[in-house]
Amino acid sequence: MRVFLIAGEASGDKLGAALMAGLKSLTEVEFIGVGGPLMQAEGMQSNFPMDELSVMGIAEVLPKYRHLKRRMEETSQAVLKAQPDVLITIDSPDFCLRVAARVKEQSNIRTVHYVAPTVWAWRAGRAAKMAKKIDHVLALFPFEPPYMQAEGMECDFVGHPVATEPVADPAAAQAFRAANGIGDKPLLMLLPGSRRGEVSRLAPIFGQTLQTVLAARPELKLVIPTTANVTDLVREQVSDWPVKPLVLSPQGQDKDAYLAEKRACFAAADAALAASGTVSLELAATNTPMVIAYDMNWLSRQIIGRMLKVDTVTLVNLVSDTRAVPEFIGADCKPSKIAAGLLEVLDNPGAQLDAMRVTMERLGRGGEAPGLRAARAVLRGLGQGAH
Repeated sequence: MRVFLIAGEASGDKLGAALMAGLKSLTEVEFIGVGGPLMQAEGMQSNFPMDELSVMGIAEVLPKYRHLKRRMEETSQAVLKAQPDVLITIDSPDFCLRVAARVKEQSNIRTVHYVAPTVWAWRAGRAAKMAKKIDHVLALFPFEPPYMQAEGMECDFVGHPVATEPVADPAAAQAFRAANGIGDKPLLMLLPGSRRGEVSRLAPIFGQTLQTVLAARPELKLVIPTTANVTDLVREQVSDWPVKPLVLSPQGQDKDAYLAEKRACFAAADAALAASGTVSLELAATNTPMVIAYDMNWLSRQIIGRMLKVDTVTLVNLVSDTRAVPEFIGADCKPSKIAAGLLEVLDNPGAQLDAMRVTMERLGRGGEAPGLRAARAVLRGLGQGAH
């Protein structure tokens, strides 16, 4: 069996590698395509560096548009030449779905897209457009298949990777507290995003929020885990905060050592104030109560606010079908409102526990690994059974 895969960023590389491992455990398979180090470690030689596709935003894409367009054409032709049993595109829809469209125009090669678009939240028309070039969707969330199936695509919920990723045990959490002089004091984790624009917008709001929170809870300790690309910006943003947070950085650290430290930090925290996104699921995995806050520029806020189809953007709320996690989005992303919500969570940290447990169960905790479930779904789609 020959499989052509395309991933365009680190999260897709991780999903792709797990899927490849699953396929290898079930059948004889040859991999070709575009991927990062994790997919290459599973046996694929990337046609070109995946990093070339890891660009976001109009300002970043425009200077590279001609090069990206050339890579789209090269990749489409590579798929057509290889004549694989299946083309699997992983997230990165701007690139991947254009390649799938070109392939469909010139062949009947089966196409699978891994990660459903968030049509349940906004821009529902994307599903109908996607159906013209995609046969089968692998979904991360259990509520997504009906949206894809309604447009004529096959869709399988295969589970979310966060449900099977390792979490720190209580001993690791205590060791983290001891190593950083926290002891038994309450610890608040702050997660203002992993992109520079997010950090620049949210860190000042978080700082103002903390003035109120610290006045009520002067014993509170603060910690901010960062990614390498924003560490220096975070340190700059927090330099005038009334209490200096501990800033965790992967810079100069072994990757695995940093990930272990970050997991211990999540487990050690009593509560978190976080940007909207997948991080809410990471917090749920460690039973860390949270408040979600997010804002964007004025124009984006107006446009997205009018298009939004759901009353919450927090994934824990959506998956658990509750509204247990307080969120302050857009016009509500105000320090006074966030502070009140955070103090309430610190006073009653157990209020979210049931919603977090349900979330992890529904995302596949305790079940088969998502990569293997995805592999079985791909094979079923090819008529090769569940094995």
